[in-house]
Amino acid sequence: MQITFLGATHEVTGSCTLLEAAGKRFLVDCGMQQGPDVYENEDIPVLPADIDFVLLTHAHIDHSGNLPLLFARGFRGPVYATSATKDLCGIMLKDSAHIQMFEAEWRNRKGRRSGKEEYVPAYTMEDALGIIELLEGCEYGEVLNIADGIQARFIDAGHLLGSSSIEIWLKEEGEEKKIVFSGDVGNTDQPIIKDPQYIHEADYVVIESTYGDRKHEKVVDYTRTLADVIQKTFDRGGNVVIPSFAVGRTQEMLYFLREIKEKDMVKGHGDFKVYVDSPLAVEATSIFQKHHQECYDEIAQAIVKDGFNPISFKGLNLSVTSDDSRAINAEESCKVILSASGMCDAGRIKHHLKHNLWRRECTILFVGYQAVGTLGRILVDGVDSVKLFGEEIIVQADIQVLPGISGHADSEGLMNWMRAYHKKPEMVFVNHGEDSVCQIFANRIKDELGCDTMAPFSGTVYDLKEHRCLVEAKGVPVQRAVSKAASRASTVYDRLVAAGQRLMTVIRHNEGGANKDLAKFIGQINSLCDKWDR
Repeated sequence: MQITFLGATHEVTGSCTLLEAAGKRFLVDCGMQQGPDVYENEDIPVLPADIDFVLLTHAHIDHSGNLPLLFARGFRGPVYATSATKDLCGIMLKDSAHIQMFEAEWRNRKGRRSGKEEYVPAYTMEDALGIIELLEGCEYGEVLNIADGIQARFIDAGHLLGSSSIEIWLKEEGEEKKIVFSGDVGNTDQPIIKDPQYIHEADYVVIESTYGDRKHEKVVDYTRTLADVIQKTFDRGGNVVIPSFAVGRTQEMLYFLREIKEKDMVKGHGDFKVYVDSPLAVEATSIFQKHHQECYDEIAQAIVKDGFNPISFKGLNLSVTSDDSRAINAEESCKVILSASGMCDAGRIKHHLKHNLWRRECTILFVGYQAVGTLGRILVDGVDSVKLFGEEIIVQADIQVLPGISGHADSEGLMNWMRAYHKKPEMVFVNHGEDSVCQIFANRIKDELGCDTMAPFSGTVYDLKEHRCLVEAKGVPVQRAVSKAASRASTVYDRLVAAGQRLMTVIRHNEGGANKDLAKFIGQINSLCDKWDR
C-alpha cells in the first residue's frame, strides 16, 4: 500500500500520483506540464498497460492533459470523474490534441526548409478520442466500489464545474487506510459554482498549495471593478482584451458582464459588444448550462429558475471560425474581447495581443493565475516589448490585473479546508505549488495544526500502511530546456515499444485461458512477427 509522487511536485502543473494497493495500480490525475519545467519529473514507474484505472479530480489540462498520452502508450482502463468533468474533458482533450497536431504541422513546415528532423506530437486526435471513450461519469457523493479493497468518492472542490476532492479507502491484508486528494481547492464566493465542501476524516491528505503563501486581495464588488475598467478604456477609445481560460474563467466573466449590462453600469457606449473568441469556450459554455442543477450555486440557480441564462446576454458574440476571429479586429467600435489561452502562451489571444498591445488606449486585463515563464506573467511583471509571430510588438496598452479573481483558494482558504479535519491525519503531503511555496505551506500546516507534513519531490515513495518514507527523492533541476523537445523525435518508436508492452500485458491477462484460444493467439502473434521481422 504505497504512494509515488510524480508530477506537480514543487511545481504548479502536471499533477500525477501513482497508488498501489489491494493488488491494483492506479493514478490520481495525469496532467500536462504547462510553462517551464523547474525540476525533472520521474516517468510513471509501471507500464501504462498495467495501470488498472485513473481517478480524475477535474478537467483542467494540468490535471487531465496527459491522459491521451497514457492511452497512446497502452492504457485501456476506466477513467473515473464527475459527469461534468467527463463532458468537459470530451472537448478539452480534443482541443489539446488539435493544438499539438497543429504545432507539429507548423514546426515541420518550417523544419523541412532547414532540413530538421520531423517533429512528432506527443499524441494525436485518435488518442484523445480513445481516452474519451474510457471516461466514466459519476455523481458527487456517490461511493464507487472500484475493486476489492478500493472505494472512492468525489466531493465538490468548488474550483471548476465538476471539480472534486477525492476520498479513497484502501483495504489490504485486513488493514484500511483513507487518503484524500484535495484536487484544486476553490475560492469561496465565486460566481456560478458552489463553494468547496469540506472533508472531516482521513489518515493521509494530499493538498495543493498554489496560493499557499499569500492571501487574495479582497474586492467588495467584482462587477463594479470590471465595469470601471471597461468604462475608462472605452472612454479612451480602446478595447478591453481579457486573456481568459476557456473553461471556467470565461463563464465567470460572462456572468459579471451580464450583470453589468443588465444594470447599465457602463455609460455612454450603448449596448457594447462582447466577443468570446474561442471555440472551446463556446462549447464549454453549453456544458455549464447542461450541468446547472448539480453544480450551480443558489444565486445562479435562482437566475435559471426565473427563466434567464446567467452567462448570456444581448450583444454577446460567439466566434468559432478563423474568419470570425479575424473580423473582431476589423471591428472599429470599442469592445470587450475574451480569448484563450488564459496565460497567453497559445491560441487566438496572441493575435488579439498583437493588434492591441501597442495601443495606449487599450487595456489588457488579466483575470487568472499567470505561471512563471508564460507570456502572461511576463506582461504582468512589466516588459517594454514582446515578440509575437516573429514581430516585435511594443507594450503600450494599460496592463491590469483584476484583484481577487481566482479559482484557487488562498492560504487562508486552504487552511480552512485543512482545519475541517476532526483529528490530525498521520501525514499531510503538500504539492501543486511553486518550489518555495510548497515548503512554506507545509511548515504552516505543521506549525498551526501540529500535523506531520512533507513536500515531496518527484520520485518520492511513501508506504501508507507502515507510515514511513521508502524513497525520499531530491529535486533535480532541469538541465537543458530542449530535453523534452529532443525526446519527441523518438515518439513514434516509443509508441511501437508501448504497443509491444501492452501485448505482454494482454498475454499475462490470458493466463489460464483455453488452449484452443491461446493457440489461435500464438498464431496471430507469429504471423505479425513474420511480416515485420526484417
